[in-house]
Amino acid sequence: MRETEKGSFTLPGESGYEELTLQLARRWGADMIRDSDGTVLSDELTNAGYGIYSTICLIRDHNEWAKAHPEQLQQTFLVTEPRSGTEVCLSIPLLEDFYKDQFRVNESPESIKYWQVYDRTSNQEISRTSWNFDSKIQSVIISETRPFHEYTVNFMAYRIWEEISMYNHVTNHWEKEHLMPLDPRHEETRNYLYNWLKTWCEEHPFTTVVRFTSLFYNFTWIWGSRERRRNLYSDWGSYDFTVSPAALKEFEEEYGYCLVSEDFINQGKFHVTHMPPGRRQLDYMEFINRFVVDYGKKLVELVHSFGKKASVFYDDSWIGLEPYHSSFKEFGFDGIIKCVFSGYEARLCAGVPVKTHELRLHPYLFPVGLKGTPTFAPEGNPAKDALEYWNRVRRAILRQKIDRIGLGGYLHLVADYPDFCRCIEKIADEFRSFKELHEKGEVYTLPIKAAVVHAWGKLRSWTLSGHFHETYMHDLIHINEALSGLPVQVEFISFEDVKNGVLNDVDVLINAGASGTAWSGGSAWEEDGILEEILRFVHRGGVFIGVNEPSAFDGHHTFFRMANVLGLDQDTGARVCHGRMEYEVERVPGLIPDHARVKGKKGLYLTDQETIVLGEEDKEPTITYHAYGKGAGIYLSSFQISNSNTRLLLSLMLYGRKMNLKQKYLTDNPETECAWYPDSGTLVIINNSEKQQTVSVETDTRSIMVSLAPYETVFEKL
Repeated sequence: MRETEKGSFTLPGESGYEELTLQLARRWGADMIRDSDGTVLSDELTNAGYGIYSTICLIRDHNEWAKAHPEQLQQTFLVTEPRSGTEVCLSIPLLEDFYKDQFRVNESPESIKYWQVYDRTSNQEISRTSWNFDSKIQSVIISETRPFHEYTVNFMAYRIWEEISMYNHVTNHWEKEHLMPLDPRHEETRNYLYNWLKTWCEEHPFTTVVRFTSLFYNFTWIWGSRERRRNLYSDWGSYDFTVSPAALKEFEEEYGYCLVSEDFINQGKFHVTHMPPGRRQLDYMEFINRFVVDYGKKLVELVHSFGKKASVFYDDSWIGLEPYHSSFKEFGFDGIIKCVFSGYEARLCAGVPVKTHELRLHPYLFPVGLKGTPTFAPEGNPAKDALEYWNRVRRAILRQKIDRIGLGGYLHLVADYPDFCRCIEKIADEFRSFKELHEKGEVYTLPIKAAVVHAWGKLRSWTLSGHFHETYMHDLIHINEALSGLPVQVEFISFEDVKNGVLNDVDVLINAGASGTAWSGGSAWEEDGILEEILRFVHRGGVFIGVNEPSAFDGHHTFFRMANVLGLDQDTGARVCHGRMEYEVERVPGLIPDHARVKGKKGLYLTDQETIVLGEEDKEPTITYHAYGKGAGIYLSSFQISNSNTRLLLSLMLYGRKMNLKQKYLTDNPETECAWYPDSGTLVIINNSEKQQTVSVETDTRSIMVSLAPYETVFEKL
């Protein structure tokens, strides 16, 4: 394929390394140069003829204002670790369990109004008359306790070190002042930040794109005082860091009821995204979202008034931003930028309603990565890292167009890694070829529309809560990753959508997760109307693919409410004395690829003698098929991402829809994939493995056979 024009690449520049910056800008085909957290651009770089991205994190780096207005810092509810005693009186230090540089107790009467003390053993709140706060020792004193019962304190604290700054500071051993996060909930702070941004725009005439990182509120990240457990709690979808007395007061005035600290603390479990949300949680999320949108769009309009574009980085302080919320368009952002480790994150970015979709690739140009492993440091291999990350992302970019890619961090670190520089040069050119193909016409997809149903629906399209390595324990993140590069249409729906008839336009419905989670659905399956709609969908020809504990809800004659469709159920202990139906495994040629593996689980049993067992492990069924009306139920006891398992998922969709497993424009080797662009007459074949592969593809006109080097991409004109 001919070499495409350069562009669509954002390069991190660095003052003091102008020659290196401009050299790599030419080599990698950059058309934009950006600063990063901890770097600045010199006049030589801003005047070099490139577009300029300027990174701002609006709510931090205002320490002078923060010190003058400490009551306008961002806050959160915290809960102490459970403590028990043998005496009647118990003293509980509030901050002993937490990283000392992250929090300060809010001792104001407005804050203490929301504090609560609980006897967690009896699950009872302690009367306000039975405890008091001692400011001198920063402890709550409980005057009447029961011996050996465990007690906790819910209290409100200021966040005195913005968490992303804290992470960057600790990771890079910075010797800088700790940056504090301002809360724009306060009108005085909003006015200050608006005027600051106005002045900033005036003083940065060279900036063409203002890159908001992100907006106001971080995902929740609570650090502990012990090095052995520094990370106490993190959730990328949690709204805990938006709380304050002012926010709670406004919420009560608008909604007519008062939230309390336990609405957030939830027995110390918090409200993780992996659990179905309750009404109060959803009300508060909507409340915060409206505030973020209302103030955010004023800032975007301000940026536009200076003739600059506004893009938002969808990570870090993105809470309230919600790119799949119906109100997102109101911001008026020109673009969205997503840091990516995996394919599903690329699809998340690609589906947001903005003009420009950009991926910030990994590795980040830091000495060490997120897990503390070396990157641009001794024993690091950043070229290998870059290629492996690109391999995960590439297959998703082939399915849906991305407009730009780029890097971030300290550019000078790459000077000693020529292999990395060559690798990025190749990746940039390859990406531009993909983009050109998308611009000439749509990629071919099979006539299959798959919908993933869970408690969050569209709001959490292509994500769970965080990156893959933070959510790997959930089957659905593996399924999202597999789906991100498959040649099928994909959408994410809620159980409310099911009631509203969305299944009329769906071929395959996927429900995956452990019982009680947001992904399996929890109590949503108790509603007969939802169950009836899905049963009707399958009966008229749809395919229901259930993974792990799909449709699980206890209290009925079956644990899986879709057991009559799946022809299989799970024993939770009540059927230990019941007999099990015997079976033989049926081998369907070409259905299960070599090396595909579905991990088994105990307690599964067949409910219908017509259920076909397609796979097993340790004498337990792992893959089953059961006809139901004109459709079918397919069950997998688990799903973990691999090249073979990804092909297995596609094959099961085809098998369930009674389609030939050997479709045109599919590779015959599960270690490989392809994408067909009819308007360009171009077939792209990729090797997803680190080994040499031979692959054959049947097209409308001829069979193609190619040999691919590890991770290679081949363009074939037809």
